[in-house]
Amino acid sequence: MRFGVTIFATDLSMGVVELAREAEQRGFDSLFLPEHTHIPLSRRTPPPTGDPELREEYKRTLDPLVALGACASVTKTLRLGTGVALLAQREPIVTAKAVSTLDVMSGGRFVLGIGFGWNEDELADHGIAMADRREVVRERVLAMRSLWADDVAEHHGVHVDLPPSWSWPKPARPGGPPVLLGGAAGPKLFTHIAEYCDGWIPIGGKGLTEDLPRLRQTVADAGRDPDRLEVVPFGSIPDPGKLDHFERLGVTECVFALPSARRDAVLPVLDRWTEMIRDVR
Repeated sequence: MRFGVTIFATDLSMGVVELAREAEQRGFDSLFLPEHTHIPLSRRTPPPTGDPELREEYKRTLDPLVALGACASVTKTLRLGTGVALLAQREPIVTAKAVSTLDVMSGGRFVLGIGFGWNEDELADHGIAMADRREVVRERVLAMRSLWADDVAEHHGVHVDLPPSWSWPKPARPGGPPVLLGGAAGPKLFTHIAEYCDGWIPIGGKGLTEDLPRLRQTVADAGRDPDRLEVVPFGSIPDPGKLDHFERLGVTECVFALPSARRDAVLPVLDRWTEMIRDVR
């Protein structure tokens, strides 16, 4: 089982390039960055954290693909992922090109974690209705996969209509990087994963004992190999007993959350996680 970290990288937090170096030096396997294009002042959707007010870092997130490109230039083994990219808010042709470029430049180390988005106002500013976001993301991933895999790519749907097109470079890995879908467990999410994703990003990891067999069965019913799934819980409280349990369940990677803060607050937490994963390994 691999171990990674995630942080809300902002203009006020520890520099993400420095963090990538420090994480790799300590033996971590991955670094994941979230995305928000902007935060409207209106608030039709409550904060997902349960806080009465949205935390400051949501307003200040770096563009994850640009930031991860910088991280790729100073690391050699670290997997570099979005956790998560909001594809309903991203034009798919440009995003497919950026992902391919990042995967090539990093030597095949990029991981595309995606989500449907929780902020109704943010989605609306991109012209996406809350009710449509799942199908928009689905079509955009399918179109991107064609751009990554096919010499002549095309996709014809309700939300994406891509005529026969050329697009290079292709990603370093045939067919593109792993696509991991974040979200709460349930038949609808698992059907999406089985159709067009390579794995799941659950938050926290609660309920995996019951949920993972259901996901694996859904994937098998779709004619795919469930043993190839990536399962990457985000934000679990690091505990050796829990990590052993996760590994027995088939979790492939655990990603621990770092505070969106300066270096002097981030590195002590990173060091605590480092000691723990050394003990587990």
